[in-house]
Amino acid sequence: MDAPATMPGDETLRSPDAALIHRTLTEIAPVADRATSYFYALLFVRHPELRALFPAAMDTQRDRLLRAILTAADRMDNPAALAEYLGGLARAHRKYGTLPTHYPAVGEALLGALSRYAVTWDGAAEAAWIRTYTALSQIMIDAAAEDEERAPAWWVAEIVSHDLRRPDIAILTLRPDQAYPFLAGQYTALETPWWPRIWRHYSFASAPRPDGLLTFHIKAVPAGWVSSALVHRARPGDVLRLGPPAGSMTVDHTTHNGLLCLGGGTGIAPIKALVEDVAEHGDRRPMQVFYGARSDRDLYDIDTMLRLQQTFPWLAVRPVVSGGSGRGLKGLLPDAVRELGPWHEYDAYLSGPPGMIRSGVDVLTGIGMPSARIRYDAVEELAPAAGPA
Repeated sequence: MDAPATMPGDETLRSPDAALIHRTLTEIAPVADRATSYFYALLFVRHPELRALFPAAMDTQRDRLLRAILTAADRMDNPAALAEYLGGLARAHRKYGTLPTHYPAVGEALLGALSRYAVTWDGAAEAAWIRTYTALSQIMIDAAAEDEERAPAWWVAEIVSHDLRRPDIAILTLRPDQAYPFLAGQYTALETPWWPRIWRHYSFASAPRPDGLLTFHIKAVPAGWVSSALVHRARPGDVLRLGPPAGSMTVDHTTHNGLLCLGGGTGIAPIKALVEDVAEHGDRRPMQVFYGARSDRDLYDIDTMLRLQQTFPWLAVRPVVSGGSGRGLKGLLPDAVRELGPWHEYDAYLSGPPGMIRSGVDVLTGIGMPSARIRYDAVEELAPAAGPA
């Protein structure tokens, strides 16, 4: 849990409360693990009824709740970013059963942890945090109440198809119990009956369909409770729960720019959804898809992507394999993108492992693409995966 980065001169732009908040964040960063443990100890000892909102095993939870609070607190001087961030959190928290009455308990534990580990904690800092947390919690309470009027806290969905593409990758098709509105390029959280209260994020692998079915590409990862259950244990007829849709990696249909898409591993799933979205809108904008993998075997959905390429003349699909000597380009996906530029007339969309996204963003900004034209959702880093955070 790193302290938020500060550019030279930023302190002069902060409000008094924001400056005190940032000072506290900087001070507790070196002892974040201890502060997090103390926070949960206070929360569960003083309010044991809240323990049921969290997963049985807290190793997947850890610092997510506290990190979300601290991230929001550091955005107090950016109302637009704050409202967007807290609105997403509020909608996500509804599926955990979070109620307005829970916020004071969390605030109490937060102040207890901060007062213990912040070096220069004083009356001014405490007052700033009380004002800040009160404002943050009220924004979330209001956002959750507004969302409650138009959407359920979660959706129930039955698995209707389970296609094992590889021993560790399955394509699941789900039928939700009611209409599920989302946009191509977004993601949601899934909860299985085998691991209650543990949610994991997966991107939609298609644009919205007339029949209402939802498709996901799931890769079982080592020690991945939810992913392993979905790949190896789930079968048609099993019932899952879905959280609300989230994410901003969606197509801007108001521009005529081309689309440069980088998909690594199962990150090709939302890229496929973007292709369908462009096609459904009748666009003929050029779309370049770079499909990265370690070997030919990892290009598990390449046949689907190549069929799309044959169907739509504006679409080009380029497999990029980092190891072996099989089909497509050889090397790392970001390097291939750099070499085949320029991309001045394109907007970029990235989906895949965090390392691929980071290197891809570096390459694109390095060749002069404005950051405002680069879209991605680093799901596991930017969104909570378990517990009410």
